[in-house]
Parts: sequence; C-alpha cells; structure tokens
Amino acid sequence: MNNTLKISIIQTELFWENKEENLNNFQNKIENLSGKTDLIILPEMFTTGFSMKPEEFAESMNGKTVSWMKVMTKSSGAAIAGSIIIEENKKFYNRFLFVSEQGIEYYDKRHLFAMAGEDKYYEQGKENLLIKYKGWKIRPQICYDLRFPVWSRNTDEYDLLIYVANWPEKRVAHWNTLLKARAIENQSYVAGINRIGFDGNNYPHSGDSAVYDAMGEKISKTKANEESVETIALSLDELKKTRKNLPFLQDKDKYNIC
Repeated sequence: MNNTLKISIIQTELFWENKEENLNNFQNKIENLSGKTDLIILPEMFTTGFSMKPEEFAESMNGKTVSWMKVMTKSSGAAIAGSIIIEENKKFYNRFLFVSEQGIEYYDKRHLFAMAGEDKYYEQGKENLLIKYKGWKIRPQICYDLRFPVWSRNTDEYDLLIYVANWPEKRVAHWNTLLKARAIENQSYVAGINRIGFDGNNYPHSGDSAVYDAMGEKISKTKANEESVETIALSLDELKKTRKNLPFLQDKDKYNIC
C-alpha cells in the first residue's frame, strides 16, 4: 500500500478530431514524467475533443489508442487514464480508460450531455466503477457527471474522485464550485482535468484543472488558460485523519440507484 499517491494532471489544448496530433502531444508530455509519478490523467475524449462523430473516430478496445496507453504505462511506470470514443457491439461509448500494469479497467459515461446531442450518438453507461490501485480506491467520472452528486456519492469509501472533461469556459464557475463541493460532501480527494483552447465548434475552454483535498481546499497550482503538467502528492494518512476527526460519512443516506 502506498500512503502517498503522486498524480499528474495534464491540461492542454486538444487538436480537433486529430488523433495523431493529440497522441504525439501527450506522448511528449508523458515522456517527461517517467519515473516521477504514479498516475497520469488526461482530459475527456483526449484523442479528438468532444466529437459527435463516433462513426468516424471510434476505436475498439484493441485499437491504436488503447495500445498506445499500454506502451505509455510501461515506459512511464505510471497508470494512464482518460476517456476516448469506443465502439463495442455496434454501439458507441464515451469511455474512461484506466490502464496500469494490472490491466485495463473502464467506465462508460453515465450522464450524456443532451444539449450537445451526446445522447443521440452514445450509449449511456450503467455501472459505476471502483478502481483499486496501489492501496487506493479511485472512482472515475466524466464531465457532465459532475452535476449529479447522487451518482458520485461516496458509499464505498473511495479515496480519490476523478473527473475528466471538456467543460466550456462560459460555465467554468459551475465547474469550480462543483468540484469543491464533491470533495467536501464525499470527504475525498477530487481531481478535475479539463482541456484548454477552442474546439471545432468554436467554444473556448479555460481548463481550470484542479485537485482538492477532503476539506475542499485546493492543493494544485495549475492556472486557467495555460498549458500545464502538474504533479501533486496525495496522502492517505491525511485523508484518514480528516475522516476520523470529522466522521460525516458515517451519517450518509442509504439508497439504490435505478
């Protein structure tokens, strides 16, 4: 078990619907992290941007990007996480992939962003995921999921909640507020990784990627609108201390999600 988990968040512009450029960009950044971190987190749809053309850009679980993630994991010594477009059984998914030496785990986005038509092109995820990695429990979520706190409620004592996103700048105040709220209400570390720059629909993204501790304090230094690779050390001892001193999770509601 690792008391300390080093996570690296990559905030960068995405090349619109250009897999080669995006993979090259991330590979250059990941190479500089070799041996320095435990987990590298990339944004939502990191190979394409938030594309509604899954028939053109979807890959299989044996495709190029998954293979690339395996190579990056091996070369960096760290797990690699982020979402891409996956086709499975003739259906398309906005799928969060967590690739480590243990293998591949994945989560399909539950809340599809109907305002952009995401629900017309992608299948809704049905299951939450709890990843166990180096003694830590990690819950992955994707972008719009952030607005639905019941789905992310800490019912299984996860230690780190991750949101990967293409969250637009015009609603970034919501992003900042909700990330902090998720950390406080779930007494968990929360990492939000968002892109910067304009997408193919000319929507600007400011990034505002951040990591919060269980008290809702921001512990990262990444700045809005700036390309950045930041590594933050998370402490399991500090997390347990917070939960012991303020045992709010003991009083959480019990429920089932249909």
